[in-house]
Amino acid sequence: MQFLTRIPMPSRSYEAGSLSRSVKFFPLVGLIVGGGAALLHFFLAPHLPRVVTAFVVLVYLVLVTGGLHEDGLADAADGFGGGTSREKVLLILRDSRIGSYGGIALVFSLLGRLILIASLPLSLVLYYLLAANVLCRWTVLPLSYFLPSAREQQASEPDGQGARIARQISIVALIGGTVFSFAISAAFLKVFAIGPILSAILMTWLTGAYYNRRIGGVTGDCFGATIQLAEIGIYLCGAWIL
Repeated sequence: MQFLTRIPMPSRSYEAGSLSRSVKFFPLVGLIVGGGAALLHFFLAPHLPRVVTAFVVLVYLVLVTGGLHEDGLADAADGFGGGTSREKVLLILRDSRIGSYGGIALVFSLLGRLILIASLPLSLVLYYLLAANVLCRWTVLPLSYFLPSAREQQASEPDGQGARIARQISIVALIGGTVFSFAISAAFLKVFAIGPILSAILMTWLTGAYYNRRIGGVTGDCFGATIQLAEIGIYLCGAWIL
């Protein structure tokens, strides 16, 4: 909760392995974040136009996470869009400044989610908000289980948040997090869960293969980018059934 959200939590002393041990709980954090979005939509939808309600929900999602995943998407877009070699991509990913590729990616992400949330079936929008926030954070589990850190060859110690997660989770954590995420999605969406689950799996596989080909692994920004793309894909599944 401390890492993925800006929700005030009791202070804990730092431990080097705490982040990797917490990854299996990322989908649970997504359920809490998505629950807040669903409640907000539930109370606002009867009183506001759908696009306005979607805008408020989107603002909440950005604020509650501190723009963490948006930052990852923007950095990844700059890195992979502007880098012509592995070293250049990793160098750009380290740069905190946003470039044109990152700016375009942010506009597309925010505008796309706004339109898609407003287009979700009214009877299912609460459930899609819940499932999307669970499944998009589930993507970190298979990415971190199967892919190494793209930076670990550059230093004797793990470098960056991505290196603290990549190849640091167990098969038990992967299976447990997967069962939880898919079961929650099926419980909320019933038969409509098939599309979002397949979308999350496909996005994880596609982005993971791309990261591995371009930079030989993942970074923290890669995790954030996949989370954003998976969330968009899941909303698209909901809008598609109209």
